[in-house]
Amino acid sequence: MDFLYDLGIHAYKAAAQLASLRSKKVRLMLKGQAETFDTLRGKLDPAGGYIWMHVASLGEFEQGRPLIEMIKKNNPAARIVLSFFSPSGYEVRKNYPLVDAVVYLPFDTHHNAVEFIDIVKPKVAIFVKYEFWSNYLRTLKKRGVPTYIISAIFRPSQSFFKPWGGHFRGTLRCFDRLYVQNDESRQLLAGIGMDNVVVCGDTRFDRVAGVKSAAKQFPIIEQFVKGASFTLVMGSSWQPDEEIVMPYFNEHPGMKLIIAPHEFDAKRLQDIMARTGRKTALYSTSPEDAASLDCLIIDCFGLLSSLYQYGQAAYIGGGFGHGIHNINEAAVYGIPVIFGPKHDKFQEAKDLIECGGGFCINSAEQFGAIMDRLTTDGDHLATAGEIAGDYIETHLGATQVIYNQLKELF
Repeated sequence: MDFLYDLGIHAYKAAAQLASLRSKKVRLMLKGQAETFDTLRGKLDPAGGYIWMHVASLGEFEQGRPLIEMIKKNNPAARIVLSFFSPSGYEVRKNYPLVDAVVYLPFDTHHNAVEFIDIVKPKVAIFVKYEFWSNYLRTLKKRGVPTYIISAIFRPSQSFFKPWGGHFRGTLRCFDRLYVQNDESRQLLAGIGMDNVVVCGDTRFDRVAGVKSAAKQFPIIEQFVKGASFTLVMGSSWQPDEEIVMPYFNEHPGMKLIIAPHEFDAKRLQDIMARTGRKTALYSTSPEDAASLDCLIIDCFGLLSSLYQYGQAAYIGGGFGHGIHNINEAAVYGIPVIFGPKHDKFQEAKDLIECGGGFCINSAEQFGAIMDRLTTDGDHLATAGEIAGDYIETHLGATQVIYNQLKELF
């Protein structure tokens, strides 16, 4: 089975090289991976002793970030290496100041795993949520490096719980402890003989609470929403999301819309502008007449987590693609959240639907029905928002639990 896994990794690498001919993101990833070892050798102490945290992308970084910040707050001299797999995470956080090095994680071959760990010489390794790279984990296990996963969540459909999943179950057993989001995950792991599991929730709740407490203020946006009866903030949107929201927005002149697309190259921005039948501007143009606008498109990074404070409700993108983006970022402001059907990997989405602070849609018609009620029934809007805010408040504390149990390693 190890041979088949390695074969799959090499096939994945070959596919990425082929895809790079057409994809800028994949080219960035491959170029970054090629530079990883030289970057590490140039920045790290050869004696090693680093805390290594690995995240897949930006969302997982936001889950790992509260722990990094707590480590550095309590141990200012702690040395940390942060690795990403995806360009959408690395390119945004490559200059993150609380760590000693930020790099791409090379493909999970045995050779790469050995070389990476030889250079970093980690004293502890922390993976976030979904990262189960077999060669890296098995190499860490052989070296006796304490290894953990945080904010993990498991589903019955995953390979670990299938009759043929022995190799993947072996990979899981490389973790000294698994910090999981919910009891369902604990029960699934118990079913395959794993009891080194702690249910402590999702560290991302702690992150969004911290972001809210330090939320930035934007005079242009304050001017934009001034006098508006209802503002919807659309975060991390993709084209399928916009195809659902835009017709409703165009037909409701009393509503204002802030759009922060997941990607905003020139073509994407032109497409969004073309879909709006109302007065629209890009945030970067610093429009002096912001109050007269109906739609404001955010075309720069670093604003979204603070933007939700200006909305009465939020639409979170990604639910008609690979999966929704961060709904906690919006819910923490005490506003209801709307998202598409691809949310099965996110416990908070299921919980918010169940308690009434979140709404899943499958069509433009469903979106319209939900928006009609939110925009006309003030009591319903207030109740849904209060539920969303309370949900976040009652799920804080996972970072402290993890830190308390591992602090002697830091």
